[in-house]
Amino acid sequence: MAVLDAFRLDGRAAIVTGASSGLGVSFARALAEAGADVALGARRADRLEDTRRLVEETGRRAVTHRTDVSVPEDCQALVDVAMAAFGRVDVLVNNAGISAVSPLLRQDPADFRRVIDVNLNGCAWMAQAAARVMRPGSSIVNVSSVIGLKGSGAPQAPYAAAKAGLMGLTRDLAAQWTGRRGIRVNALAPGFFASELMDAFMDDVPALEARIPAGRLGDAEELAATLVFLASDAASYVTGQTLVVDGGFTIL
Repeated sequence: MAVLDAFRLDGRAAIVTGASSGLGVSFARALAEAGADVALGARRADRLEDTRRLVEETGRRAVTHRTDVSVPEDCQALVDVAMAAFGRVDVLVNNAGISAVSPLLRQDPADFRRVIDVNLNGCAWMAQAAARVMRPGSSIVNVSSVIGLKGSGAPQAPYAAAKAGLMGLTRDLAAQWTGRRGIRVNALAPGFFASELMDAFMDDVPALEARIPAGRLGDAEELAATLVFLASDAASYVTGQTLVVDGGFTIL
């Protein structure tokens, strides 16, 4: 196989959660540009239609399904929709996430539980449902965060805990499934990219950029390109890893 061909996803089908906005939209489009058909899941079903059109503009097929990943039955339903439309699931991108910026001493327990339920438990339920139908050579990519590795300056304990936990979940699932099922499991740990989740950090962008050796925020396309690498055969010997894409934020 030629090197560039190893990055292609022709004939494969992917699922992207949190696909109604932000990085999820970029991920879905990038997977389609690499050749994959894409099943799109999110709680805001109306906004999924915009993402579907972006995928279809590349010439690939897309289906949508309203999905709350904290509900295991929703996760199974999204996988069922993908199987009905495409007959296979080769790539799962666990991108759905929420945050709650608040000092822990004032944190509402319900808000704390909801962040963990979506950002960590939801990834487990999606992985469980997808792995049941995935073939050898498939790939799961969990979208974690540098906030699971390093303090961000904003008080968001449940988000940090969930993203750190997701790295541990990634390693464990890779150990369970890579050898037995041929399913690779890796994580992306993005730094600061413009998205709804990053609004809490956007009050003083120059100060934030001063903490990043690259001197700027990341572009969604830069992260999407890394995602395509992990999803494709180009990363066929990479499993159980967390790939940090942060412009150097975590090295300081």
